[in-house]
Amino acid sequence: MPHEEEHRDISSGGVRAAVFGIADGLVTNVSLILGFAGAHPSADVVRLAGLAGLVAGAFSMASGEYISMRAQRELFERDLRVERRALAEDPEMETEELVNNYVSKGMRPELARQVATDIMQNPELALEVHAREEFGVDPDSLGSPVISAVSSFLAFAVGAFIPLVPWLIGGGTAAVAWSIGLTAVALLTVGALLGSFTGRSKVFSALRSLGFAAVAAAVTYAIGHAVGAG
Repeated sequence: MPHEEEHRDISSGGVRAAVFGIADGLVTNVSLILGFAGAHPSADVVRLAGLAGLVAGAFSMASGEYISMRAQRELFERDLRVERRALAEDPEMETEELVNNYVSKGMRPELARQVATDIMQNPELALEVHAREEFGVDPDSLGSPVISAVSSFLAFAVGAFIPLVPWLIGGGTAAVAWSIGLTAVALLTVGALLGSFTGRSKVFSALRSLGFAAVAAAVTYAIGHAVGAG
């Protein structure tokens, strides 16, 4: 039977942004909603706070993700330009760098030189190999700032909407209980999916997600209760 390996494509940054976005949306907005609810204002106030948290948080996540990914991409592109110029101006030295790198990893010197020489015959392959070996970058997988930003926005909005649903329908103690319950289920699900995605324990990942959210929500609720609506 042929050996087949299945790898997920996470190079665009969209998957990472979506996972963190929905988890952040859940934790941030349930904490905000419960913080306001702890002060015992009217349901309209809690509803407004939840909606404001959803919109502001989604835009904040998207802009932050876009800026960070764009800065990272521009940094990598600069390094690639420097490497491309070095390959064109001093190919002998770049060949020696590859040889020394392969030898340091245990390859026989004569084989290392043969492999390095063959690689240097193809400029694009040489750039790819040097980029991977020297600063751990794949020129074809620098990540997409737009995909990351859109994923963050949508995922945060979805996560932030879940604890807000009960307040769009009602209010009071029942809405607080439903917000906590819906958020807990969503966090356990996201944590379990993340554990499955990364190959880690689903139970541990799920409980970890719930635990962090529980601490944040409890603290903000206590602060809201202590301060009061006045």
